[in-house]
Amino acid sequence: MPALLTGWKPILRLPDFSGIFPYGMKFTDGAWLMREGVTAHYAAELYEVDAHKRGLSCVVPTKPIRHRGDTLSGPLLQLELTSPLPDIIRVKVSHWTGGSPPVQFQTQDQNPTIHTDVSEDEATFATGNLRAKLSRKTWKLEFEGDGKPLTESSWRCMGLMDVAGEGRYLQDSLGLGVGESVYGLGERFTAFVKNGQVVDIWNKDGGTGSDQAYKNIPFYLTNRGYGVFVNDPGPVSFEIGSEKVSRVQFSVPGEVLEYFVIYGPTPKEILAKYTQLTGRPALPPAWTFGLWLTTSFTTSYDEQTVTEWVKGMESHDLPLHVFHFDCFWMREFRWCDFQWDPRVFPDPEGMLARLKERGLHLCVWINPYIGQLSPLFQEGKEKGYLLKKANGDVWQTELWQPGMGIVDFTKPEATNWYQSHLRRLLKQGVDCFKTDFGERIPTDVVYHDGSDPLRMHNLYSQIYNQAVFEVLEEVRGVGEAAVFARSATAGGQQFPIHWGGDCSSTYESMAESLRGGLSLGLSGFGFWSHDIGGFEGMPPADVYKRWLAFGLLSSHSRLHGSSSYRVPWLFDEEAVDVLRTFTHLKCRLMPYLFRQALTARDEGTPLMRAMMLEFPSDPAADGLDRQYMLGERLLVAPVFDPSTVTYYVPDGKWTHLIGGEVIEGPRWVRESHGFLTAPVLVRPNTILPWGSREDVPDYDFADGVEFRVYALDGEARCDVIDVHGAVRLVAVARPGSISVEGSGSWTVRLVGIQVANVSGADSRVVGEDTILTPHVGSSSIAWSG
Repeated sequence: MPALLTGWKPILRLPDFSGIFPYGMKFTDGAWLMREGVTAHYAAELYEVDAHKRGLSCVVPTKPIRHRGDTLSGPLLQLELTSPLPDIIRVKVSHWTGGSPPVQFQTQDQNPTIHTDVSEDEATFATGNLRAKLSRKTWKLEFEGDGKPLTESSWRCMGLMDVAGEGRYLQDSLGLGVGESVYGLGERFTAFVKNGQVVDIWNKDGGTGSDQAYKNIPFYLTNRGYGVFVNDPGPVSFEIGSEKVSRVQFSVPGEVLEYFVIYGPTPKEILAKYTQLTGRPALPPAWTFGLWLTTSFTTSYDEQTVTEWVKGMESHDLPLHVFHFDCFWMREFRWCDFQWDPRVFPDPEGMLARLKERGLHLCVWINPYIGQLSPLFQEGKEKGYLLKKANGDVWQTELWQPGMGIVDFTKPEATNWYQSHLRRLLKQGVDCFKTDFGERIPTDVVYHDGSDPLRMHNLYSQIYNQAVFEVLEEVRGVGEAAVFARSATAGGQQFPIHWGGDCSSTYESMAESLRGGLSLGLSGFGFWSHDIGGFEGMPPADVYKRWLAFGLLSSHSRLHGSSSYRVPWLFDEEAVDVLRTFTHLKCRLMPYLFRQALTARDEGTPLMRAMMLEFPSDPAADGLDRQYMLGERLLVAPVFDPSTVTYYVPDGKWTHLIGGEVIEGPRWVRESHGFLTAPVLVRPNTILPWGSREDVPDYDFADGVEFRVYALDGEARCDVIDVHGAVRLVAVARPGSISVEGSGSWTVRLVGIQVANVSGADSRVVGEDTILTPHVGSSSIAWSG
């Protein structure tokens, strides 16, 4: 297993913070006073600075040094400026350095070319187009990108905080400019723009309706050209324009604070550099982009029930691609024992084979907890595979499974033991795993390798999902692995797919789910899903149908609930039509979606993109959180209402994918939609590859593809790539012509345009469009009119 962390060292046992966080960390009482019990030691001046081949090493007293007597006593801060990659500056602030190295995320370090300069008035450090400037008179650390100010740490920003009864914290705060908005920090369901919020990086199982989050990422970016990543897997507390309204403050417990300032300048470039630092998403296999159906959580089911659902989907002409068995595939009180409940699944291998004969991929639910009644509990206890208390006993709880223990993935033998049970399931015919939970990780435990339990609370999700993902790659092959994960921390994007957790069956929860997904995308995660229809409760038919469109126009699409089934005929006949319509649409879009998925893998740009990510120069896009770009060329505005939707259209001539109407932006639009339509707009100057199949997501995308040309203005390009990542067709269009190179059969549709004098192809008019079928051997088509 490749290392994801650095500096794992034993430390003293810490109290159990799991019931305290999120905690918030304000040190001040307004503008002038400190909170009771807080003694602040702020950076006062740059006293010494040493330039070396890696960067700058600085001595920063917390009081002005006026004479030799001021050098006695402390505290004293040590500051290091280095660079792991071009355009990224690492800032490391230390107080006492005699302890064990802090646990940190594993990051890339390429030792790039740097430039330093130390003068009487200032010291500078530059990497790529990013420069840090330190004043030598009064404390100020400024960051510039391409010579323009980005942010700064100045008076009463960087410092050591002594908090009575709690210990020491290190903090810094970076300035926010007028109109500067903050995004990211994981999958957060609160307001999309984080200004004014307190965000605590502490994984919690809190659903989608609170300020708690399953996926906490200590990384944010702003609309001013930079991002900040705090390299601490523990409880980082962010005050985002909340304690100080013109600053983002972040603090960590302990003696070391390390953070990275990442220069873009565009949001896409910020994400590209952040994911280069922390890891890029793997590419999920093409079949995962299809429709998933689950047994739901507490519903009753057996093979007959499952088969009835699958046959029902077939009889209603509803393509289904993945079937998921939720918790009760195992016997109650024994989760996880990785054994099919013999009372309801007497022939699991036969059942899985029969389902595979219907063309389905299969997923089963797992978690990292071992109930006391599981036969694996005693084995895990005897062999030391479970987290322990300080006295050597197994740490146990009643929350979830009675008397359960938790697998200790820091012990290699425990990881191999856990993976061996997954290998057995894969051999039976299972294709992937839903890696649920991983958030309720206590801090009053001892890890096999002596890891800091405070830092391991969030990191546990990482090593858990990595262990499962790696066994899938081992058995199924690289490019064929996918988990369906709920918990994550920084770097977790390497092990897709992630879903949004437990939401309610309401329009409000549908909207909060989208906010969470967009925030996660701005935190480096490329692929995301959510429970179509909502997890809790039985959704009204209108909510279910609106959520179907949203779900099938998302990265990944899963029908799932808690105590009720999610097959559409239980709602009404129109729901069947809605599911069919949008499943067919997604399959047709697969040549486009899979190409965009490769961009997520290669560049770190998410498949579902906040509008500010794609339109950073349009200030109207800054706060949009009820619409998104699905890849680079499609705008999607889910309908959070029985009939109407309001959304923003950026500059240019945009075309409704479903109806063909043209909307010229920039403008706000209010529309009424039946359940069989939704706003899906094609960006101007687009070639959209339209697949030849509507029944499956994994097919030969180049065979029979139709290149749909929209609002051509200048040059447009489109690549069709197969499921193995190889380029099959490249189409380039200019006004009056299109050329296509590569292997595969293709046609061209000029959307909303009728032309004459066509050469190189036969033409026919269909509605407002012209379809061009190339002559045999032709690779280019020209037209006029």
